Amino acid sequence: MTRIVVLTGAGISAESGVPTFRDADGLWEGHHVEDVATPEGYERDPDTVLRFYDERRRALVAVAPNPAHDALARLETALGEDLLVVTQNVDDLHERAGSINLVHMHGELYRALCEGCGIRSPWTGDLLGRPPCPVCGERMLRPDVVWFGEMPYELDRIEAAVALCDTFVSIGTSGAVYPAAGYAALASAFGARTIELNLMPSDALVPFDEARAGMASVLVPAWVDEVLGRPRD
Repeated sequence: MTRIVVLTGAGISAESGVPTFRDADGLWEGHHVEDVATPEGYERDPDTVLRFYDERRRALVAVAPNPAHDALARLETALGEDLLVVTQNVDDLHERAGSINLVHMHGELYRALCEGCGIRSPWTGDLLGRPPCPVCGERMLRPDVVWFGEMPYELDRIEAAVALCDTFVSIGTSGAVYPAAGYAALASAFGARTIELNLMPSDALVPFDEARAGMASVLVPAWVDEVLGRPRD
Protein backbone atom coordinates (compact mmCIF):
# COMPACT_ATOMS: atom_id res chain seq x y z
CA MET A 1 0.00 0.00 0.00
CA THR A 2 1.28 3.46 -0.89
CA ARG A 3 1.91 5.70 2.11
CA ILE A 4 1.21 9.36 1.43
CA VAL A 5 1.91 12.49 3.44
CA VAL A 6 0.13 15.66 2.34
CA LEU A 7 1.22 19.07 3.62
CA THR A 8 -1.38 21.82 3.24
CA GLY A 9 -0.90 25.55 3.65
CA ALA A 10 -2.87 28.77 3.44
CA GLY A 11 -3.52 28.35 -0.29
CA ILE A 12 -5.96 25.49 0.19
CA SER A 13 -8.14 27.47 2.61
CA ALA A 14 -7.83 30.79 0.77
CA GLU A 15 -10.21 29.41 -1.86
CA SER A 16 -12.80 29.00 0.91
CA GLY A 17 -12.40 32.65 1.89
CA VAL A 18 -9.96 32.27 4.79
CA PRO A 19 -7.47 35.19 4.76
CA THR A 20 -3.77 34.38 4.52
CA PHE A 21 -0.88 35.84 6.49
CA ARG A 22 1.24 36.72 3.49
CA ASP A 23 -0.70 39.48 1.76
CA ALA A 24 1.21 41.74 -0.62
CA ASP A 25 1.09 44.64 1.86
CA GLY A 26 2.58 42.57 4.66
CA LEU A 27 -0.56 42.86 6.77
CA TRP A 28 -3.08 40.31 7.94
CA GLU A 29 -6.57 41.75 8.29
CA GLY A 30 -5.04 45.18 8.86
CA HIS A 31 -2.50 44.05 11.47
CA HIS A 32 1.23 43.57 11.27
CA VAL A 33 2.00 39.88 11.73
CA GLU A 34 4.48 40.62 14.52
CA ASP A 35 1.71 42.31 16.49
CA VAL A 36 -0.77 39.42 16.42
CA ALA A 37 1.32 36.31 15.77
CA THR A 38 4.30 36.49 18.13
CA PRO A 39 4.71 35.98 21.89
CA GLU A 40 6.15 39.50 22.06
CA GLY A 41 3.05 40.98 20.44
CA TYR A 42 0.85 39.15 22.94
CA GLU A 43 2.94 40.39 25.85
CA ARG A 44 2.74 44.00 24.61
CA ASP A 45 -0.99 44.06 23.92
CA PRO A 46 -2.86 40.89 24.91
CA ASP A 47 -6.31 42.44 24.43
CA THR A 48 -5.64 43.21 20.77
CA VAL A 49 -4.33 39.70 20.16
CA LEU A 50 -7.25 38.02 21.95
CA ARG A 51 -9.76 40.20 20.09
CA PHE A 52 -8.06 39.41 16.78
CA TYR A 53 -8.33 35.64 17.26
CA ASP A 54 -11.86 35.90 18.65
CA GLU A 55 -12.84 37.60 15.39
CA ARG A 56 -11.04 34.95 13.31
CA ARG A 57 -12.77 32.18 15.26
CA ARG A 58 -16.20 33.70 14.68
CA ALA A 59 -15.41 34.21 10.99
CA LEU A 60 -14.91 30.48 10.45
CA VAL A 61 -18.67 30.00 10.68
CA ALA A 62 -19.06 31.81 7.35
CA VAL A 63 -16.66 29.61 5.36
CA ALA A 64 -16.91 26.00 4.20
CA PRO A 65 -14.60 23.29 2.89
CA ASN A 66 -13.90 23.45 -0.83
CA PRO A 67 -13.38 20.57 -3.31
CA ALA A 68 -9.70 20.28 -2.32
CA HIS A 69 -10.58 19.56 1.31
CA ASP A 70 -13.31 17.18 0.19
CA ALA A 71 -10.95 15.30 -2.12
CA LEU A 72 -8.39 14.71 0.65
CA ALA A 73 -11.12 13.36 2.92
CA ARG A 74 -12.20 11.05 0.08
CA LEU A 75 -8.62 9.85 -0.29
CA GLU A 76 -8.46 9.08 3.43
CA THR A 77 -11.62 7.00 3.13
CA ALA A 78 -9.77 4.85 0.60
CA LEU A 79 -6.31 4.76 2.18
CA GLY A 80 -7.08 4.96 5.88
CA GLU A 81 -3.97 5.39 8.04
CA ASP A 82 -1.74 5.23 4.97
CA LEU A 83 -2.61 8.90 4.42
CA LEU A 84 -1.52 11.60 6.86
CA VAL A 85 -2.56 15.20 6.26
CA VAL A 86 -0.28 17.74 7.96
CA THR A 87 -1.73 21.23 7.87
CA GLN A 88 -0.17 24.57 8.66
CA ASN A 89 -3.67 26.04 8.85
CA VAL A 90 -5.50 26.76 12.10
CA ASP A 91 -9.02 26.50 10.64
CA ASP A 92 -11.20 23.38 10.89
CA LEU A 93 -11.99 22.93 7.19
CA HIS A 94 -10.18 19.59 6.89
CA GLU A 95 -12.20 18.21 9.81
CA ARG A 96 -15.46 19.50 8.41
CA ALA A 97 -14.68 17.82 5.10
CA GLY A 98 -14.18 14.53 6.95
CA SER A 99 -10.43 14.20 7.47
CA ILE A 100 -9.49 12.38 10.68
CA ASN A 101 -5.84 11.35 10.32
CA LEU A 102 -4.70 14.95 10.62
CA VAL A 103 -2.01 17.01 12.36
CA HIS A 104 -2.42 20.74 13.00
CA MET A 105 1.24 21.64 13.34
CA HIS A 106 0.43 25.32 14.02
CA GLY A 107 -2.46 24.75 16.40
CA GLU A 108 -6.19 25.33 16.05
CA LEU A 109 -8.53 28.30 16.37
CA TYR A 110 -11.08 26.07 18.06
CA ARG A 111 -8.75 25.25 20.94
CA ALA A 112 -7.43 27.32 23.84
CA LEU A 113 -4.10 26.90 25.64
CA CYS A 114 -3.93 27.57 29.37
CA GLU A 115 -0.67 29.25 30.38
CA GLY A 116 -1.36 28.16 33.94
CA CYS A 117 -1.67 24.38 33.60
CA GLY A 118 -0.52 23.92 29.98
CA ILE A 119 -3.65 22.03 28.94
CA ARG A 120 -5.09 22.51 25.43
CA SER A 121 -8.89 22.49 25.54
CA PRO A 122 -11.60 22.61 22.87
CA TRP A 123 -12.86 26.19 22.66
CA THR A 124 -15.49 27.92 20.54
CA GLY A 125 -16.21 31.09 22.51
CA ASP A 126 -14.33 34.35 22.98
CA LEU A 127 -11.15 34.66 25.06
CA LEU A 128 -11.07 38.45 25.47
CA GLY A 129 -13.16 38.35 28.65
CA ARG A 130 -10.55 36.12 30.32
CA PRO A 131 -12.81 33.10 30.95
CA PRO A 132 -11.51 30.45 33.37
CA CYS A 133 -9.63 27.40 32.15
CA PRO A 134 -12.04 24.42 32.11
CA VAL A 135 -9.32 22.29 33.72
CA CYS A 136 -7.61 24.39 36.41
CA GLY A 137 -9.88 27.43 36.67
CA GLU A 138 -7.12 29.99 36.11
CA ARG A 139 -7.97 32.90 33.82
CA MET A 140 -4.88 32.44 31.68
CA LEU A 141 -6.25 31.16 28.38
CA ARG A 142 -4.68 32.20 25.08
CA PRO A 143 -5.30 31.02 21.52
CA ASP A 144 -3.85 27.57 20.91
CA VAL A 145 -2.03 28.89 17.87
CA VAL A 146 1.70 28.44 17.30
CA TRP A 147 3.13 31.91 16.85
CA PHE A 148 6.38 32.83 15.12
CA GLY A 149 9.23 31.87 17.43
CA GLU A 150 7.30 29.00 19.04
CA MET A 151 7.74 25.28 18.40
CA PRO A 152 5.18 23.63 16.07
CA TYR A 153 3.26 20.62 17.35
CA GLU A 154 3.97 16.92 16.78
CA LEU A 155 7.24 17.39 14.89
CA ASP A 156 8.48 13.90 15.74
CA ARG A 157 5.31 12.30 14.38
CA ILE A 158 5.43 14.41 11.22
CA GLU A 159 9.10 13.76 10.49
CA ALA A 160 8.69 10.01 11.05
CA ALA A 161 5.75 9.91 8.64
CA VAL A 162 7.61 11.95 6.02
CA ALA A 163 10.67 9.68 6.26
CA LEU A 164 8.49 6.58 5.74
CA CYS A 165 6.16 7.83 3.02
CA ASP A 166 6.25 6.80 -0.63
CA THR A 167 4.70 10.05 -1.88
CA PHE A 168 4.90 13.54 -0.40
CA VAL A 169 2.51 16.20 -1.68
CA SER A 170 2.66 19.91 -0.88
CA ILE A 171 -0.56 21.86 -1.46
CA GLY A 172 -0.98 25.62 -1.29
CA THR A 173 2.10 26.46 0.74
CA SER A 174 4.93 28.88 0.02
CA GLY A 175 7.66 26.52 1.17
CA ALA A 176 9.34 29.44 2.91
CA VAL A 177 8.82 28.71 6.62
CA TYR A 178 10.70 26.00 8.49
CA PRO A 179 10.35 23.28 9.59
CA ALA A 180 7.59 22.65 7.04
CA ALA A 181 9.78 24.01 4.24
CA GLY A 182 12.22 21.13 4.70
CA TYR A 183 9.74 18.25 4.51
CA ALA A 184 9.89 17.83 0.72
CA ALA A 185 13.68 17.60 0.90
CA LEU A 186 13.43 15.08 3.74
CA ALA A 187 10.94 12.96 1.82
CA SER A 188 13.12 13.08 -1.28
CA ALA A 189 16.20 12.07 0.70
CA PHE A 190 14.36 8.92 1.85
CA GLY A 191 13.31 8.04 -1.70
CA ALA A 192 9.75 9.37 -1.84
CA ARG A 193 8.23 10.93 -4.92
CA THR A 194 7.49 14.60 -4.30
CA ILE A 195 4.65 16.58 -5.87
CA GLU A 196 3.70 20.24 -5.55
CA LEU A 197 0.16 21.50 -6.22
CA ASN A 198 0.21 25.28 -5.95
CA LEU A 199 -0.88 28.47 -7.65
CA MET A 200 2.75 29.00 -8.65
CA PRO A 201 6.02 27.13 -8.03
CA SER A 202 7.39 27.69 -4.54
CA ASP A 203 10.93 28.38 -3.41
CA ALA A 204 11.55 24.79 -2.36
CA LEU A 205 14.91 23.78 -0.94
CA VAL A 206 14.99 20.79 -3.33
CA PRO A 207 12.99 20.81 -6.60
CA PHE A 208 9.85 18.68 -6.57
CA ASP A 209 9.72 15.68 -8.86
CA GLU A 210 6.50 17.10 -10.28
CA ALA A 211 4.90 20.53 -9.98
CA ARG A 212 1.41 21.46 -11.13
CA ALA A 213 0.24 25.07 -11.14
CA GLY A 214 -3.36 26.10 -10.58
CA MET A 215 -6.12 26.32 -8.02
CA ALA A 216 -6.17 23.69 -5.29
CA SER A 217 -9.90 23.13 -5.78
CA VAL A 218 -9.11 21.91 -9.31
CA LEU A 219 -5.68 20.29 -8.91
CA VAL A 220 -6.32 18.28 -5.75
CA PRO A 221 -9.48 16.44 -6.88
CA ALA A 222 -7.75 15.59 -10.18
CA TRP A 223 -4.68 14.23 -8.37
CA VAL A 224 -6.82 12.21 -5.94
CA ASP A 225 -8.70 10.67 -8.86
CA GLU A 226 -5.35 9.66 -10.37
CA VAL A 227 -4.25 8.03 -7.11
CA LEU A 228 -7.54 6.14 -6.86
CA GLY A 229 -7.43 5.18 -10.53
CA ARG A 230 -10.67 6.93 -11.34
CA PRO A 231 -11.29 8.61 -14.72
CA ARG A 232 -12.14 12.29 -14.75
CA ASP A 233 -15.53 13.39 -16.09
